[in-house]
Formats: sequence, structure tokens, C-alpha cells
Amino acid sequence: MGDIKGRVHSLESFALVDGPGVRYCVFLQGCNMRCKYCHNPETWTCGAGEEWTPEDLFKKVFRYKNYWGKEGGITVSGGESLLQMEFVTEFFKLAKEKGVHTALDTSGNPFKMEPEYLEKFDKLMEVTDLFILDIKEMDDAKHKELTGCSNENILQLAKYLSDHGKDMWIRHVLVPELTDDEEGLQALADFISTLKTVSRVEILPYHTLGVFKWEKLGINYPLDGVRTPTEDEVKKAESILGINKNVLKDEENAGGRTCQ
Repeated sequence: MGDIKGRVHSLESFALVDGPGVRYCVFLQGCNMRCKYCHNPETWTCGAGEEWTPEDLFKKVFRYKNYWGKEGGITVSGGESLLQMEFVTEFFKLAKEKGVHTALDTSGNPFKMEPEYLEKFDKLMEVTDLFILDIKEMDDAKHKELTGCSNENILQLAKYLSDHGKDMWIRHVLVPELTDDEEGLQALADFISTLKTVSRVEILPYHTLGVFKWEKLGINYPLDGVRTPTEDEVKKAESILGINKNVLKDEENAGGRTCQ
């Protein structure tokens, strides 16, 4: 593994919303996107966080294996997890040697359809059981306005995972009057229907729990005054995306995650 080290923002030893079952979630440092509703802006800076080797991090994480049961495992999130792809690959290699289920939570922003990049990404795919992909907007112009970045490569990532038979969950954050229009949701539903390996779709209602972090960092919060979606608005979005709440409830009872 050489000198590969990762920058870690924080650790959560008992996570219930970051993949199937009980997870140990590693939040990496660094993100290139600037989402207007980001609830972890302190993870943006790439050079910050605590430095870990894959070996030392796995030793710490694996101590909690008894909590995971048959359904749980390890999730790497962010920030943006793909910014530290080689570190995650080595970390997940150690997990797979011990038979641990691995999940990667990503917005897909660093993905590139370039041979050198794909060679490294393919190695990550080999040791990743589940990709949790956050698709923020289907319209590229709206995506740029929302995040500061294009979504072209993000949609390419979804297709690439599908073509290579990798299990995917798709998530979409629902923000009133921003990411909740029927046209956009239908476009997302149509896109998901073209993917062969999506096992779960989730609507995540917008919340304001991270606003104090923007204030602490001295950054103006761009969605000041925007309300959270109503239960009916969430249900409408779920209906457009074809989310079956009864199925999700059955999965919750079996140890899986429900929409939130």
C-alpha cells in the first residue's frame, strides 16, 4: 500500500442511514462541489481533516464488526469520497479480505471517462458492493446553478456502474421550489429506468440542520428562508419516482434503510 494516506473528517460508529443495516461510516475530507443546501460545508477543504493509513483506519473500524450483523458493514462518504479513490480502494480491500460489506456514498463529481482514471476506478469497483449515488438535478444548467458544477460526468458514472453490473442506490434531495419540479423529477425517473442495477431510490427531504455550520464558517447561506418540504410534497415526489413505501417498510423491518 506504500505511502497512501487519507484525509478523514469524522467517524460514525453506529450509522443507520448510510446503507443497509448498521454501518460504520467514514466521512472523508474534501469536495469540489458547492451545493447550496450542503449540511457539511466544513468538509469542503481538501487539505484538512485527520490523516490515516488504510491499515490503521481499518483496524479501528473492524473492532465494531459485532454490531453489523449480516446486513451491515462499512460505508465511506464525504465530503466527496471519490476524491480519495486510491485510499478508499486500499481500505475496501482490507474490508473484503474480512468479508465485510462495503458501500461508497458519492455525488460522482470527480468521475472521468478517461482510460487512466477508469483503470483506477475499476479497481475500486472490484471491492465495492454498493454505490450510493446522489443525483441532485437532471438539467445541466440547473445543476451548475445548484452545485457550481456540471452533471454530465455524474450521469456517465451512473451508466458506467449500470453497464458493469454494480448495485446502486439513487438519492435525490427534495428542496421546495428548487429541486421538486415535476419535469425534473420525471426526467430523473426516466433516467433511472434506463439503469439496470438500481435496487433502491430515495427522496431525502431538505432540512436546515447544517445552517449553523455555514454561520460558524462565516459563509452566507444561499437558501436562507427556504422551508422544508411537506409530507405530501415528499409523497408526490416518491410517486413520480415510483418509490413503493410498503416495500421500504418491509426493508426497514428487515434491517434496511427507509427514506428520509
